[in-house]
This record gives sequence, C-alpha cells and structure tokens, in this order.
Amino acid sequence: MFKMEIVLPLYEITVSTLDKPKLLFRLTSLLSEIGLNIQEAHAFSTKDGYSLDVFVVDGWENEETDQLRNTLLKEISKMEKQPVLNQDLLFPQKEFIQTGINVTADHVDTPSNGSEAWEIDNSQLKYEYKIATGSTGDLFKGSFHNQEVAIKVLKAECLNEDVQRDFAQEIYILRKVRHKNVVRFIGACTKPPRLCIITEFMSGGSLYDFLHKKKGLFRLSVLLKVAIDVSKGMSYLHQNNIIHRDLKTANLLMDENQVVKVVDFGVARVQVQSGVMTAETGTYRWMAPEVIGHKPYDRKADVFSFGIVLWELLTGKLPYEFLTPLQAAVAVVQKGLRPTIPANTHPTLVELLEKCWQQDPCVRPEFSVILDILQHMTKKIVEEEKSNKRRSAALPVRKHDA
Repeated sequence: MFKMEIVLPLYEITVSTLDKPKLLFRLTSLLSEIGLNIQEAHAFSTKDGYSLDVFVVDGWENEETDQLRNTLLKEISKMEKQPVLNQDLLFPQKEFIQTGINVTADHVDTPSNGSEAWEIDNSQLKYEYKIATGSTGDLFKGSFHNQEVAIKVLKAECLNEDVQRDFAQEIYILRKVRHKNVVRFIGACTKPPRLCIITEFMSGGSLYDFLHKKKGLFRLSVLLKVAIDVSKGMSYLHQNNIIHRDLKTANLLMDENQVVKVVDFGVARVQVQSGVMTAETGTYRWMAPEVIGHKPYDRKADVFSFGIVLWELLTGKLPYEFLTPLQAAVAVVQKGLRPTIPANTHPTLVELLEKCWQQDPCVRPEFSVILDILQHMTKKIVEEEKSNKRRSAALPVRKHDA
C-alpha cells in the first residue's frame, strides 16, 4: 500500500523598502496571517537606511505566483495604511521638516504660557563622540552647560509618523518619571533640523557591553545588587502604569558608582485602563511569548524579559545564542523554549527564573515581589558569609615542629 504525500512548492519572497522599526516582525506576522509558513528569513540593511528582507515560505496552495504577489501587495498596503508606491514612503514628510514634531500629541502637555522648560536649543549642546547607532537614531556623548550628557539624535531620513509618535511618547514618559534607577531626563530639542533627547550620561556603559564585549562576569553578591537595581526601577515604572516593552541588558546602564538604571523609553507606553495591549514591540531574544504571538499583554511582559536578563547576568551568555532571533521567537512560542539554567545556580534564583518566564503571564510575579525575593536572598547570603568568617576565625591553629 502506497501513501501519497502532497508536497507544497517553496516560494522566495523578497521585500525591499526603507528600514523601519519592527519591520522584520511586521513582515513575518503578515506572512503568517495569509497562511504562509516561514522556513527561512534573512534581513539585510544598508548604511543609507534601506532594508532587504528575504523569506523562504510554503503553505500557498495555489501555484499562481502572481496571485501570491497581489495578495502580498494588498496586505502590505494595509500594513502601511497607505498605497505601497506612495512617494511619502521614500522621502521624509515635508510638512514635518518645516514645522517639527508636535509634542502636544500622545499625552505631552504644553504649559499655558506656550514655553517648555525642558526645551533645549541645539546650539547649547556640544557633541563629543558617537556611542551607538540604531535603526532610527544615533547616541552621542556630549555636554550641556558643562554637564556630561547623552544625546539621542533622530535620523532625518527615518522621521515617519511612527517615529514621531515614539519620540513624543518618550519625552512624555521621561518627564513623568523620577527615580534613582531610571535614567534622568534633562531636556529635548523638538525643532528642526536636529531632533534629540538629552539624558544624564552613564559612564559605566551598558550591561550588554560589559557581558558580551568586555566578557565580564558578576559575583553572586554583585549580580543580586544589579538585579535589585533593575527591579526597583521597573517596580517604580509599573506603579506609574508604564510598561517598558523592551527590557534587555542593552537598555540597562551603569553610572560611575555602578548604580544600574533603566533607559530607552522609545517604545515604552502608559498602560491603558483596559490593562492589555496588542501592538508588537521589543527584541526577540528577550520578548515575552504573548507579545511575539500578537496576543493581548500587560506589564507582566516586562517580567518575562527580566527573567531573560537575570539569566544573562548569571551566565554571561547571549540568550539562545545558537539560534537566529526569528528561530528563537518561534521556539519560545511554539515549543516553550527557555534558556538552560546552569546546574550550580542558587536554588532561589532557579525558582525565581522559572516563575518569571512562565508561559502564563498571570502566574509571573510582580516586580515588588521579585524585589522582596532578591533582597531576602541578599540578606541571607550576607549572614552566611559572616557565619563562615566566624567559623574560620574560630578554627585552632596548630604549630608545626621545625
């Protein structure tokens, strides 16, 4: 008896466009929504802001390639909320270049006298060197009135509606928060030609660079201090109904005193009254499964990301280092994949990690609970160290004959 197996053809889909935030994730979601199974995904970007995304897919039962192409064009048009070949996609919006961002949008309030105490004239800023570069902006070390600052400058070619909204939202959130474990807002330039956000300069750099570029490792006592700093900052944000949505070691910086602070609120949001959101954002290796799967989510998505950060602090390794970000995302959602916890890990940390990255967000702990666990663990370890020292001091010293 022979069994006939139907093999669907493979298609290679190439999308070339201006590079945009969350572009790869939006495209992968689009392909899945029209019934395609992604076998491979490759993303390339150029220094002048263009992106080339190549997908190998199956699942299209109709062999008509033109029909698949037309379906894709139709769905991409919906995704952009404007015609695919609209010239506005190729050039920055002229109206924006002339008038600057309206920072009264997205909850950014304007004083009655029309002035902004936090508005900074770009001529008052001194730029020293570039710290990092991203898809929509560059980060510089600089100074403002003889004070060291970090200057996040938006790229002119990336100033679309989404970037403008995120820029306004970030200013609003930074102005709203004041906590020793959250980066301090100094001001912003919201008028062309250079749009930027100015915050305190964190001389210690990011935890990501410390772990993966400098190959540093934390002793358990220092690791707990770092985790407590992060938990304090995140607990404060959640108490103020702010979801970070991109918590990772690259967004955790150290100052000169090794105090860790949460930074980069470009994709953070004030949680709405309904308590859940569905817009996707974040970085795949740290992203919660409900966010990857386009399901409603709340602040517990940050708790999942914290669990990945804690594992990273513990091991010094990149999460899912042998998988591509897309492969990791699929495995996290479909197979419940989590990083492997080292065998010699403290039992309390093992328990905390497993709680933080539970598939069900409802059973993940709040940051206030995480903070209590970490502080209790720290106290216990300090007591154990003191006890060990006392025992060592009490040991008899034997005199050896010459």
